Amino acid sequence: MTTSPAAAANDAEALVAATASAARQAQRALAGVNRERKDAALHALADALTARADFILAANARDLERARAAGMKPGLIDRLALDGERIAAIADSLREIAALPDPVGQIVDGQTLPNGLRVRRVRVPLGVVGMIYEARPNVTVDVAALTLKSGNASCCAAAARPRTPTPPSSPCCAKP
Repeated sequence: MTTSPAAAANDAEALVAATASAARQAQRALAGVNRERKDAALHALADALTARADFILAANARDLERARAAGMKPGLIDRLALDGERIAAIADSLREIAALPDPVGQIVDGQTLPNGLRVRRVRVPLGVVGMIYEARPNVTVDVAALTLKSGNASCCAAAARPRTPTPPSSPCCAKP
């Protein structure tokens, strides 16, 4: 049975709406999380990437084979490719983000008005960040880490693989 373009568009719209709604609910919970918990989550993700490197590399090999079979250009395939060094670099970037100060609640500017009213510009979470990007496993992790650190949630889709929003071998998706 084939799906009509209109039905596929409706299904895609419903999926995007449901994903965005779930992300918004997650963001509301995340907005109040303290730095220690966010940093611990980033370190746990870095540790999990390192611990699951063999699993991630095996899944990545399957992704690369499917990409080659589908006729994906060599440059895009290279961007999808993971090796031990790339996984270690992704884990290191998570640890670097964890070491950054928590931007939530930082006072960026302020003044006291002549009437005594104190006005401050304070960094707060945006909410949900939507992103469509070139299919790169490290970008998935970078977006997840940066949105987590800043108290936001994200909805991501890899443009080069429209039927698979995030490559299964993306380190964020890797589960043994």
